[in-house]
Amino acid sequence: MAADLHFRPATGTDIPALLELVESAYRGEASKAGWTTEADLLDGQRTDPESLAATLAQPETVVLLAERDGQLLACCTVERRLPGAYFGMFSVRPSLQGGGVGRAVLAEAERWVRAEWAATELEMTVIVQRAELIAWYERRGFRRTGELSPFPYGDDRFGKPKRPDLAFEKLVKAL
Repeated sequence: MAADLHFRPATGTDIPALLELVESAYRGEASKAGWTTEADLLDGQRTDPESLAATLAQPETVVLLAERDGQLLACCTVERRLPGAYFGMFSVRPSLQGGGVGRAVLAEAERWVRAEWAATELEMTVIVQRAELIAWYERRGFRRTGELSPFPYGDDRFGKPKRPDLAFEKLVKAL
């Protein structure tokens, strides 16, 4: 149940658990247990310990964790970008996807950026080929902007593309 989630900002000691969660939600066979996998689009890593440490060190960025009984179930990153915030690295354990945990994490991220930064909008980027995921965000009030940015081909820190046409689209939600 999503109602019994506990939210808190991540610290450096959370990096190993964060790495395992993010990788399980996005890449490899484990991610295919959920519906938000990128495994059909990308191989390789989604993140690494150094990138996570750098994210945690950013003064205008917070990684929010969702836990139940001390177990990490989901996370997201919010980054202050006036007049709003950027939402990313959204990860839910594949076995829990579709059960309301993601909706609860998104709602907490929206509440947090409004309360802490007085954000008036939330933006994100999604791989355009992920139509089901984009539709999920649209049902939660995000709108497609049509603004595209290229996938960073050749930079293995972001994964190894399985197709040549990947791109990101910016989505925005008024808060």
